[in-house]
Amino acid sequence: MPTKRARSTSVEISISNTVKRPRTTSSFAPRKVATARNAAAVDANPPLGKLFQEVNNQKQEAKKGDAVVYWMRMADLRISDNHALSLASAQAKKEEIPLIVLFVISPQDYKAHDRGPRRIDFTLRNLTMIRDYLAELNIPLYTSSHNVRKTLPAAVLSILHDWKCTSLYGNIEYEVDELRRDAEVCKLARAKGVRANFVHNKCIIEPGVITTKENRAYSVYSPFQRKWITTLNDNLDHYLEQFPDPYPNVDGIREDPKFYKLFETEVPKFVSGFEIEDDDQRMMANVWPAGEEAASQILERFLRTKSRVSQMGAVDPLVEGAETSDKSSRIMKYGQDRDSADRDTTSRLSPYLCAGVVSVRECVRATRKLQKSKKVDGSRDTGVGRWIQELAWRDFYTGVLVSFPRVSMGRPYLEKYAAVEWEVHQEVGAGGGGGGKGYDDSDPDPVGQGTDAEALRRWKEGTTGVPVVDAAMRCIRKMGWVHNRFRMITAMYLTKHLMIDWRVGERYFMENLIDGDLASNNGGWQWSASTGVDPCPYFRIFNPYSQSTKVDPTGDFIREFVPELSKLRGPGKFRKGFSVYRLTLETDLYNPSTSLADKLGYPHPIISHEEGRERALERFKNAGAASKASK
Repeated sequence: MPTKRARSTSVEISISNTVKRPRTTSSFAPRKVATARNAAAVDANPPLGKLFQEVNNQKQEAKKGDAVVYWMRMADLRISDNHALSLASAQAKKEEIPLIVLFVISPQDYKAHDRGPRRIDFTLRNLTMIRDYLAELNIPLYTSSHNVRKTLPAAVLSILHDWKCTSLYGNIEYEVDELRRDAEVCKLARAKGVRANFVHNKCIIEPGVITTKENRAYSVYSPFQRKWITTLNDNLDHYLEQFPDPYPNVDGIREDPKFYKLFETEVPKFVSGFEIEDDDQRMMANVWPAGEEAASQILERFLRTKSRVSQMGAVDPLVEGAETSDKSSRIMKYGQDRDSADRDTTSRLSPYLCAGVVSVRECVRATRKLQKSKKVDGSRDTGVGRWIQELAWRDFYTGVLVSFPRVSMGRPYLEKYAAVEWEVHQEVGAGGGGGGKGYDDSDPDPVGQGTDAEALRRWKEGTTGVPVVDAAMRCIRKMGWVHNRFRMITAMYLTKHLMIDWRVGERYFMENLIDGDLASNNGGWQWSASTGVDPCPYFRIFNPYSQSTKVDPTGDFIREFVPELSKLRGPGKFRKGFSVYRLTLETDLYNPSTSLADKLGYPHPIISHEEGRERALERFKNAGAASKASK
């Protein structure tokens, strides 16, 4: 695997190699919300099954071509332990023909999935490293751009035709549109004598394996996780298999008239329409260094070093000074410390897992090596077990996306809450949906593209007047990431206290988080909004002030990201011997008084916890009753 670590932005290239802004992208307006009827129809016949039907309808083997192509996607940006890449390389070696790696930049897909500049930049930085490493193996990475997503399958087959390639490999992407795209690729490939192979790679246990006694997908996590860990431990060699690295191509490929120019293809520094500001790019490169080696080092630090207050915020994750400990490493303390954000208590691997820079199988294998265990620890009693459960959540939400695809079509899993009355979140006349009393749930884009109303604007800016919410939102704005517990708090504040449609927050997170993953992001938002699988009950509404003591027990996180409150005393700042248990929830840092807020220039809360809670209870109760009455 690669041994170099990226510590700078992508290499300079000429303007001619920069992806042009396609005219179709600016006017491209994908439907964000399906009707309940259309979503139900897709649920009844999930597209993953259709993809496998198309794969199986092909001939078992295609006629030998001049090359084998591996189609790399945004979720498998690595060389090592890459299922489809390994299979493609094995076939190329067997047939003694070159392996070519293809990556297609698709701006319309990025817009459809609410990809933001940070995620695109992270993709390009990793691709640059992949290109350089593959070149050492005489394997070209050809980066192409295609403007119209509906014609992308035909474009890929056209590229294969030019290369006289008859074998295509790719790892499965589980979103509805991507599954339909790959099924179309199979259809077109069959007609052209090309064999298209799509395989599982994202999950530890692929979707469809963990089912109930009735052979149905689980919609509750706990029984899923119990069966998941049992299935994993009963089949370790299968599910934790490490796929071989690709073989190098022969030197002659660089003189081949069809392929030599592919080595000259650069990875663009940016994609037009998704440009990242220079300062933000420097921040992302420092906080989230690209490459497999960086990801491997971050994993190793999580497994073997202690957490540090100095690593709390937007800092280099690999800065020197980490203290090694067998018993007090971050993963060993994960069970008890994972909800505290005033230190680097979590792995911070989510961007690397989301983009496939690190293999989730390698993460699990590393825990077995750490514990010197023959089994995978999935218990609630150890830090390792708790972290493995978080990886199981990732498989769970991916399985939900596959089995109940309507959740990726803007629909709530619990359709009865489609009738919830949301507050208007855009200025009157802004256009593009915007929620509100009586709004039509068949609106193709209830989130809208207009001007944010005051409450939504303040939530995004981190000026709600609730310190824990504001600290979380400002952290996202600064480093493109925030601790998961903070995501839950801010999501519940938006959907329950402000009564703003969960899809508004879901989109904002996808646009701004560097680890935006449709399955996990949607699952988290629908959990907080009480509309999804295994959700938080609608009547359980987080008190953000009491939550503050759990996620920020010292108050250092709030002081870091809300400088207006940086001089306020709070937990961890009192004299020695003062018991934190004597503090009330009215601690100035967590809930500053009106007079103190005015003095410090800190905003007043948009709404009180009590008022927001009562309104949410009424809205959700009425929505459920209305749905029941209509049946």
